[in-house]
Amino acid sequence: MTQLITTDLVELDQNLGNAPETVIRHLASKVAATGRASEVEGLFADAFAREQKTATGIPGGIAIPHCRSAAVTVPTLAMARLNPKVDFGAKDGPADLVFFIAAPDGADQEHLKLLSKLARSLIKKDFTAALRNASSEAEIVELVDGALADKPAAHAAAAPADAVPVGAGAAVGAAAGSAHSGAPAASAGRGSKRLVAVTACPTGIAHTYMAADSLVAAAKEVGVDLQVETQGSSGAKALDPAVIAAADAVIFAVDVDVRGKERFAGKPVINAPVKRGIDEPDKMVQEALAAADNPHARRVPHFGAEEQAEHEAEEKGEHIGQKLKKALLTGVSYMIPFVAGGGLLIALGFLMGGYLITKYADNIVVQNSLFNLPTEFPDNAWGPLGAYLGAVLFKIGALSLGFLVPALAGYIAYAIADRPGIAPGFVAGAVAGFMGAGFLGGIVGGLLAGYIAHVVGRLQVARWLRGLMPVVIIPLLASLVASGLMFLILGGPIVAITKGLNAWLSGLTGAGAIALGVILGLMMCFDLGGPVNKVAYSFAVAGLGAATIDNQAPWQIMAAVMASGMVPPLAMALASTVLNKKLFSLAEQENGKAAWLLGASFISEGAIPFAAADPLRVIPASMLGGAVTGAISMAAGVGSKAPHGGLFVFFAIDNFLMFVVSIAVGTVITALSVIALKRWAVKKTVDTVEPVPVTV
Repeated sequence: MTQLITTDLVELDQNLGNAPETVIRHLASKVAATGRASEVEGLFADAFAREQKTATGIPGGIAIPHCRSAAVTVPTLAMARLNPKVDFGAKDGPADLVFFIAAPDGADQEHLKLLSKLARSLIKKDFTAALRNASSEAEIVELVDGALADKPAAHAAAAPADAVPVGAGAAVGAAAGSAHSGAPAASAGRGSKRLVAVTACPTGIAHTYMAADSLVAAAKEVGVDLQVETQGSSGAKALDPAVIAAADAVIFAVDVDVRGKERFAGKPVINAPVKRGIDEPDKMVQEALAAADNPHARRVPHFGAEEQAEHEAEEKGEHIGQKLKKALLTGVSYMIPFVAGGGLLIALGFLMGGYLITKYADNIVVQNSLFNLPTEFPDNAWGPLGAYLGAVLFKIGALSLGFLVPALAGYIAYAIADRPGIAPGFVAGAVAGFMGAGFLGGIVGGLLAGYIAHVVGRLQVARWLRGLMPVVIIPLLASLVASGLMFLILGGPIVAITKGLNAWLSGLTGAGAIALGVILGLMMCFDLGGPVNKVAYSFAVAGLGAATIDNQAPWQIMAAVMASGMVPPLAMALASTVLNKKLFSLAEQENGKAAWLLGASFISEGAIPFAAADPLRVIPASMLGGAVTGAISMAAGVGSKAPHGGLFVFFAIDNFLMFVVSIAVGTVITALSVIALKRWAVKKTVDTVEPVPVTV
């Protein structure tokens, strides 16, 4: 196995600046200089983004910046002993010992276990004392290798033999060297208590295991049996159900969702960020013991059986905007597969069945089969077989896209009210789709359904009624109220706005072609498949029937609308996968790969994940590129006889070369604009770093 640390990765008693970012950048450059990372900037960006989510300073003058990064080629430790110290956010002051843990995206389990073991060793006083006393880089490497091999530090007393079990199966050697040594012995009553805990952080390398060890050590000092399940990267062994059943309370020291939380249903719970498990493990243990004796303590909800709402457990200090963003991101993440799959199937249907397959698809799929091919189909279909397969593909895609708004609304409601919110959210989303409220209606319906389900779920009801709450009462009341509001109050104004915009657009057909192209481009990119986008698209589609050889304006409007709508996803794909990957998260880079196909298929929603994460930069940049594309398309007289399909309906597009040119120009403009805005934003963030709550 490759050695995790070498003397080239150690920096002793150096001035590396006075801010975490300068230290992290320096250590990232050392990792890259040894050939263990492909680039400095990508590694720094990933590590510093992790630092912004949760400060990595821990008690004892230690900091452990860490990340997973596509730039890392070999699992690596880099270490710096700082002079002067740098504040990494620990409560007891700045750090002089900094370990930078750099793991590849696909690091093997053995390496991850070693990285986690090193992190756990850093809460041992004898180990950190030896690091401070080391006189050379080689001695540091020897100490680290010894810690990874479970050898005692040369300058410290041997650790006690009685290790406390942790749920992940690793022994806890932190008890002897914990900062809690010397705590008073537990009373007999407290000593009989049993606790369980779950620790988890976004990367699952360092904080997860250090919090586990700190909590176990703190519990041991007060005579309490505590067993921990570490949900980290190096594997996790689930707590025995019998251990959970016997526990008096549970501690969740987590920055991400607890997997299998329903196993702890009904237990008194203390919920806090994972870093508190390192900084204040003794307080968390005391709070858990107090909760165990308090009949009114907050408990882990009985999913599907109790009225308690999950989201009472949200972290303290989280603002309403952050909660709203988390809910929207949840809805979008579940919606995207419907958009991607359905849109591509529709495009393939157009390619095989012709751009008029929409008129024939329903009859063909019902009345025909592979053994009874249709005789009536579009002239530009690939024959009877192509028409049949095209109709099938188109219909599957159309049905898939029909779930777009209900899925968005359903999972926004799920993010707010957990499982009881799903049904009301889907119903409200279906109502929004039925009324033509589109993407915006789905968001409003999902928020309404989720909030109402959350409120109803908190009502105090008789015990005999509790079992009916999540399966009958909450879905019934939340669906009735949320969907009723959509029908009675919200639908009318949205329809009125849609009709007014249609009339306004119709009045612009006599205006200059370029001005109209700019307006259509702006509308197509304003809300990425939402009501404004749909108004422009509906206006274009409605006019196709009036187009003739002598009146090609409707075809030109359709082409401008389609080209502009392709710009946002293609631009996000270009920016995140080609031009500047480091400005985008790994999830966005993966979404960018899919956005190439989505954009080519005229699925504007392919840019929604980017817009949801950074709307103030992505949307204006998209509108700028879309406006330019619409203007070029109209000026060049590009026409499209097809209402959908993007590049896949090339056969239905007049002046296809200029169609591609207009899209390419707008795509480049939007991509460069997003990159410029994100670079400016990153610089401002580095100047004044503010912690950002974890949303993973």
